[in-house]
Amino acid sequence: MKALRLSFMAAAATLTVAGAARAEDTPQPAAAPAGPTTLSSPAMSASLAANADPRNADLGFLGKIYFSGQFTALGLAQDNPAAGDHKQQLDLSNAQIEVQKTDGVVQFYVQAGAYSLPSLGTPYIKAKDMPDLTFKWVPVAYLKLAPSANFNIMIGKLPTLIGAEYTFTFQNLNIARGLLWNQEPAISRGVQANFTQGPLAVSISLNDGFYSNRYSTVSGLVTYTATPKDTLAFAASGNVDRTSRASFATPVAQNNGTVWNLIWTHTDGPWVINPYLQYTTTPKESAFGLPSSASTFGGAVLAKYAFSPMFNLAGRVEYISASGSQVSLLYGPKSKAWSLTLTPTWQFKTVFIRGEASYTRLDSATAGFGLGAAGNRDSQTRGMIETGFLF
Repeated sequence: MKALRLSFMAAAATLTVAGAARAEDTPQPAAAPAGPTTLSSPAMSASLAANADPRNADLGFLGKIYFSGQFTALGLAQDNPAAGDHKQQLDLSNAQIEVQKTDGVVQFYVQAGAYSLPSLGTPYIKAKDMPDLTFKWVPVAYLKLAPSANFNIMIGKLPTLIGAEYTFTFQNLNIARGLLWNQEPAISRGVQANFTQGPLAVSISLNDGFYSNRYSTVSGLVTYTATPKDTLAFAASGNVDRTSRASFATPVAQNNGTVWNLIWTHTDGPWVINPYLQYTTTPKESAFGLPSSASTFGGAVLAKYAFSPMFNLAGRVEYISASGSQVSLLYGPKSKAWSLTLTPTWQFKTVFIRGEASYTRLDSATAGFGLGAAGNRDSQTRGMIETGFLF
């Protein structure tokens, strides 16, 4: 799903061919540890903190049920918009609510509402349209069976185990997700087992990859807490079969391929530093319009510095390149891109406001596959502002 650019430019196939886009209550290799909240889902970065006292109700035999949510809006201004995109716009970024039970053998989590998924180098799609194009109006929902404190099984619509950035704006250090995020699955349907033992946490999942409704993808995440300040994680996902399924949320190349991550998170006082590497592969499958294999390799560093409990500055720098002479995974075959993002954030209790400035630069982009209305621009500068409350 995260290959939104490919989906937007290549219609149903969500892929362009030359010449013709983590279960959250398990330990995650996220941009930062969760904020000070009694709830571990939805997972939060260190930029925004969820409501530390969410509403709840004791429903007798059902136990205590928690209610949380987000209502946020954003403004965007950019140069070189894609065809159909706009230079300026205002929109909701989240109007969501979560209902969950967090104790006992049988638990559950349901997240519902509207959302947009801004990411760098891709057209902006409004919150009224994004659910129907991607994960519908209940993007995350699962049943969790927890027979012990260190083992549980989750079944349903699950956040991906892959990558260092979460899906929704309010969860992340930055408002928009980055170029590496564009190559990763975001939400998958399937089953996931989670196990923790001391500093080690392991998750494994059988799922439908890029929301393909074909249950042939195996994902895994191993997280090791080396010190109180340092966490190392390895994540991988790959399709063990082949499927021609293609939609806006399901780029056929990435859905049939593999993705690998190595992620380090360091937390020290006001600092959070989160570098990671990513490698992806896609197969040759002529019957699906993939005349050659291809791959991407990228790296990113996400960081945050807290000047005070109310104000922090987050940043992200990243680079990604693609191989393959006939399949476009970025901005044409063998294209490259890098980006720089800065996001200052102010939060008082559950109310916040943050701004963002980002710059995306392309290298070796194929004419027609780049930025701008004609696909012939090689850079994009974008300014964003997001405000709202987390209840």
